[in-house]
Amino acid sequence: MLRFSQPKAVALAGFALTLALSLASTFARGDTLTLMTAGKSKFIYMPLVLAASLGYFRDEGLDVRILSQQAGIDSTTELLSDAVQGAAGFYDHTIDLQTRGVDLVSLVVFAQSAGLVELASARTDLHSLSGIAGKQLGVTGLGSSTYFITRNIASRAGVAPKNYTIVPIGSPDKFISAFREGRLDAALIEEPAATQLITENRATVLADLRSVEGTRSAFGGNYAGACLYVRREWLESHRDQAQKLVTALVRSLHYIASHDAATIAAHLPQAADQPANAVYLDALRRSIPIFVVDGRMPEGAPETVLKLLTSNNAAIDPRHVDLSETYTNALVDRASATLH
Repeated sequence: MLRFSQPKAVALAGFALTLALSLASTFARGDTLTLMTAGKSKFIYMPLVLAASLGYFRDEGLDVRILSQQAGIDSTTELLSDAVQGAAGFYDHTIDLQTRGVDLVSLVVFAQSAGLVELASARTDLHSLSGIAGKQLGVTGLGSSTYFITRNIASRAGVAPKNYTIVPIGSPDKFISAFREGRLDAALIEEPAATQLITENRATVLADLRSVEGTRSAFGGNYAGACLYVRREWLESHRDQAQKLVTALVRSLHYIASHDAATIAAHLPQAADQPANAVYLDALRRSIPIFVVDGRMPEGAPETVLKLLTSNNAAIDPRHVDLSETYTNALVDRASATLH
């Protein structure tokens, strides 16, 4: 039988206590997940921010850390490098990456509109998309959803890609600065930055994809914009965590649908940083209807998004895309059943 001297016994007892406290603390925090979003201040990713602020992740036993990148393509890069477990970005990334051999799955759809608006700088003579030839058009990043959508709406206006210049800008603050300083002719921008620029009389609307109706009209059918997607390998090995994550997010979508803009804003950390609260609330009020209450993929939306991508990217062959593998409604349906 092993015997220890008193100092060693005390040390071992201390180590055991420290280990026990550490394990208890880890258990109390719940399952730890890191998620990446393409801009926490953008309304299109609001369900993720609200789920954290309202404690919905904690209620599911999850300890969720939310990081922020400037564009959806950057969030996807972090996901592919296994730096995060999930990414909030546009659904089109799941289709684009499938053609490159990467299997991403959308678990919950946030928005059924693009939530974007093409703005022309008030310093230019731009009054329609047909006039963008020779102009500099801002997007969040090259290869981003704003990049592909810009090319699509330009093409439909009869302007070829060679006749304008795409400029990657990044964050909403950088978009606002670029407009104020006259460094852009036009740009595809999310809320609330768009309403701020319009209210300041620094920009006018060229193409409005903020509403569900406007997006359907532009793209010819139902659409899926912002969503939360993960790698299929992670989903298959973390079914319980994935379900908890989705349940919290569907609960957040229900909250958005059942509360007014002022109440919602009170739970958005970034709302306190807005210089003109009335402008912020006005943009938020108009954004509420774009969210999918149950988180399900809108009927026909994958086909619409695929058509959008193939119209601007010859490398994507629709014959080699299996849309059924790019999303699942199973988890949101299970979440909705438990929340009613």
